[in-house]
Amino acid sequence: MKVLIVDDDVVSRMMLMHMIDNTASGVFDVLEAEDGADAWAQLDAGANPALLFCDLRMPRLSGMELLARVKADARFAGLPFVLVSAAADGATMEQALSLGAAGYIVKPFDAARVAQHLQPLMRAPDEQPDATLRRLGIDATRLLLYLGGLQRQLVSAGTDLAALLATSQLDAARAHLARLCEGCRTLGLHGAAHGFDALRSAPDGAVLTRELEAAHRAVLRQTDATRHLAM
Repeated sequence: MKVLIVDDDVVSRMMLMHMIDNTASGVFDVLEAEDGADAWAQLDAGANPALLFCDLRMPRLSGMELLARVKADARFAGLPFVLVSAAADGATMEQALSLGAAGYIVKPFDAARVAQHLQPLMRAPDEQPDATLRRLGIDATRLLLYLGGLQRQLVSAGTDLAALLATSQLDAARAHLARLCEGCRTLGLHGAAHGFDALRSAPDGAVLTRELEAAHRAVLRQTDATRHLAM
């Protein structure tokens, strides 16, 4: 499984490569690109990474420009794209997410944040949208509606589950997690389903936040890929 790191700073690339190796030694083959133009050339030539980390400010083709190009191409619509920047700029984060970024990491790199993006790839792969459509016997428009509904459930689940855990209502929290698990599994999001299922045995607020973020990214990826099927 490949991970593509795009950054014009070789030291940053080395640091991120080291974190990936520490998180999952031997699982990922790391590819490097020195800027957005180099990354696009590799993608266009068939590099096929499972995940892409990309610096924001680079010569020739910036991270935001590469993100827009990747998400506009049906070949790469489902590629998880994580934007990296030295500045925690709220407006830039919002723009990146609106374009379909799976996340936004601020330098210096935090190992836990990097690991959050790697862990879903180490679980059972998510089902391709066309396979989900055949299994459920629905069209892409209907699947987009279901994904939108699941996304709304995930947004409300953060507050609802935090309240249940704070008041030690563990049985209710487990029942809520079971519903989220079933919703994710039904829509082919096996990584998120696995995360929620594992959390039921030992509900924890910090782990819950990570699993909700991972599920959110999975829904965005599946939504992007499904939209291209609907075109």
